[in-house]
Amino acid sequence: MIDFAFNTAASAMCARCVADPRAAAAETWESTVNSMQLGAALFAVTYSTEGTVECLIDRKQRSLPVPASRPTADAGTWLSAFWLAVICREQERLTQLSEIPLERLRSPEGSYDEYIYHWVDTLQSWWLRRPDLADKLIATIEASDPAVARIAPQDLLQAVLYPPIDLFYHYVRNDRDGFAPALADALKLHKTYWTLNEDRATDIDGSIALGPLAIACLAYDADFPLDIESDYLPKHLLQRTWLGEFPT
Repeated sequence: MIDFAFNTAASAMCARCVADPRAAAAETWESTVNSMQLGAALFAVTYSTEGTVECLIDRKQRSLPVPASRPTADAGTWLSAFWLAVICREQERLTQLSEIPLERLRSPEGSYDEYIYHWVDTLQSWWLRRPDLADKLIATIEASDPAVARIAPQDLLQAVLYPPIDLFYHYVRNDRDGFAPALADALKLHKTYWTLNEDRATDIDGSIALGPLAIACLAYDADFPLDIESDYLPKHLLQRTWLGEFPT
């Protein structure tokens, strides 16, 4: 049930950001941390060889049993867990996520476009300082081209899935002048996608731009000039205002 708990926590975090779009309240930070902890725990129990795994979740140390059947610990879920760890500045959990072999994250053929595995490989290589980062990022960009990617809906790919890749490209190139305009474009695309119709406008998943927020956190920590305010980019999560408020 840990995958259900993670999804529920992620939805609760989004709901907190709707009520508190600047993430000015400590409760919003705590909700974000809980989501991060459950995302990391999901992968910890999935790939553990022990009977139980000790995880800190919601301010308590918990002993979680390793499930008999594999939860949805795939590449798509991995990206969400990775973004949350970046936002919470959780270096140890980023390392743990990055050390999961890529082949273990593969889903049955037809579940994802191939680009997502290049993308995970790129992020893992970046965090662990593995070689060939540039080549892996180029492979990600090429595989995410709409002419190549066929499984993800085209509007989702172009407006939601691709912008974090573009932002990461600007970030790793230390393109301080180009990052902020790219971030502004990413937020515009996010809004366009999530307000296209009533169903999307009422979908809690669109309340924040998780991937762009995570990459913006990296840029903020590296002192990139960022003069952008958006409800999709909660200010106090971006600026790590509550970092250290309680053990995470």
